[in-house]
Amino acid sequence: MLNLKGTGVALVTPMNSDYSIDYPGLKNLVNHVIEGGADYLVVLGTTGESATLSKDEKKEVLKACIEYNSGKLPIVYGLGGNHTSAVLEDIKTTDFKGIDAILSVCPYYNKPSQKGIIAHYSMIADASPVPVILYNVPGRTVTNMTADTTLQLAKHPNIIAMKEASGNIEQCMNIAEGMPEGFLLISGDDMLTTAMNAIGGSGVISVLANAYPQLFKDICDEDFTVSKNAVFKLLKINPLMYEESNPVGLKYLLKCLGVCEEYVRLPLAEASDSLKERISSLKL
Repeated sequence: MLNLKGTGVALVTPMNSDYSIDYPGLKNLVNHVIEGGADYLVVLGTTGESATLSKDEKKEVLKACIEYNSGKLPIVYGLGGNHTSAVLEDIKTTDFKGIDAILSVCPYYNKPSQKGIIAHYSMIADASPVPVILYNVPGRTVTNMTADTTLQLAKHPNIIAMKEASGNIEQCMNIAEGMPEGFLLISGDDMLTTAMNAIGGSGVISVLANAYPQLFKDICDEDFTVSKNAVFKLLKINPLMYEESNPVGLKYLLKCLGVCEEYVRLPLAEASDSLKERISSLKL
């Protein structure tokens, strides 16, 4: 069975000053998180700026990550959208060699009903040759997937996990209480990982693990004291990762750590001088 417990790193996509893909930077990043103890890689999620990459660029970034990983860790590929037929076409035209699962975001902008969400994901799960991870992030999609919807979809044999980023612990508790054996509840919020694991979660798909993969080994530790003490170290720097939108702050932090450059694509803009100063002063 595919093991996606512990720390999944939602990789950034490093870029050059002309906004082309920085493949040496990407290789450096992949090596950094593997050597730091990450458990699996998530390629081209929101943190990877997938919304501003062309289809050809996505294929090349995925191909590069598979090459740099060299079979060391499982790879989860971000493949979702708000046009069900288009997602199904993307599944049909994707080469799944080297991909262990897909992370598929709840449809955004359309504001579908729970019935529509269930139908959307059921079709994706039927079509996908690899397991599907649901992704609930209402702060970006506007629509919240309820616990009941998650539990209904969890019955599908090809849906194996939920990345929960609603910030609603009670909703997560309802999922944890009712989910079938083997289904994974994954934190989509770095700072809630300890709390999620305490109620039956299986780790995190993390933003800050790009920078601090070793710290997340402690955050995902089964010892509650070890976990909470580790996550407390991020209390001051974590908000700065989102102040000017993810991955703006994160990419500047990675530059400070010598991992890759800070460039992002419009409509995102590079970190303000004020944000850079605060990140530099708080980096671990």
